[in-house]
Amino acid sequence: MTLEQQLRDLAQEAVRDIAANENLESLEELRLKFIGRNGAITTILRGLGQLAGDERKRVGQVANEVKDEIQSAHDQRKRSLDEAALTARLSLEKIDVTLPGTRLELGHIHPLTQVTEEIISIFYGMGFTVADGPEVETDFYNFDALNTPQDHPARDEQDTFYTNVRPDVLLRSQTSTVQVRVMANSKPPLRVISPGRVYRNEEINARKFPLFHQVEGLLVDKDVTFGQLKGTLNAFIRELFGKPLKTRFRPDFFPFTEPSAELDSQCPFCEGSGCRTCGGRGWLELLGCGMVDPNVLTGAGIDPEEWSGFAFGMGIERLAMLKFGINDIRHFYNNDLRFLRQF
Repeated sequence: MTLEQQLRDLAQEAVRDIAANENLESLEELRLKFIGRNGAITTILRGLGQLAGDERKRVGQVANEVKDEIQSAHDQRKRSLDEAALTARLSLEKIDVTLPGTRLELGHIHPLTQVTEEIISIFYGMGFTVADGPEVETDFYNFDALNTPQDHPARDEQDTFYTNVRPDVLLRSQTSTVQVRVMANSKPPLRVISPGRVYRNEEINARKFPLFHQVEGLLVDKDVTFGQLKGTLNAFIRELFGKPLKTRFRPDFFPFTEPSAELDSQCPFCEGSGCRTCGGRGWLELLGCGMVDPNVLTGAGIDPEEWSGFAFGMGIERLAMLKFGINDIRHFYNNDLRFLRQF
């Protein structure tokens, strides 16, 4: 039997077996059996070298025709089996197209972002602009430029996280670093706020978290007074909470302001009697503030004899807790949808 006849007989056998096949897996096995790399046609064609030139050409052409015929029969049978499988599946998995679809739940702005945007809007109405700066800072901008040298005890209150980049590279503990950069690169008068993330090495409890958000403000102009600072902050609090809130100013110390004060609000959860949220004091610290220390102005290249200013800084989480009646700062970071959906 010639090679040409063997090929044509093989084609008839392959087409017959493929047409009778009822399984996709075994159908692929049949394809490989006949036209695979080690299939029957390849075995037959190993004898081509013994044929004359014209006959070799004719047998090769027949081999290609046989391959195409077998591949076509395989593809047609595969489509038929795929359609049969789909029809069987659809008969079992019926879909009622009249039922309402599954809606994707829409997300919304995180409560901390909501409060941040509201704070920015209020101060924007007072003529402040927003300034930004790096979260990974140097020791100079985080401490030295804010009148807090290496041996200053105030550094203990703002113990932060240091990096392995250099001994003086750290995560900023306050956004006052942005104020320093603004004063060093801009001429007064200045009126800016700087919201952003800050870091401190603190224990985690209902009132403290190692990462939190802060917004600091700076105003530098001529003849600025502490009375203007109090008026600005009281106006801000009234706008943020939509009502007068019982507050108090008490003396405090910050290395970069003199005089300095702490602005407190009566705890809304215990109404001043003392609870876990306020640490038993009956009051919650809202923010620190004061008149910019002349040393800070001088370090930034601003003449303290001509210019003066005030600065303030507040934790956004603390303001959000007061605004929304939240008694634990950790709720903001637990990603509990039952909590977040309330805002």
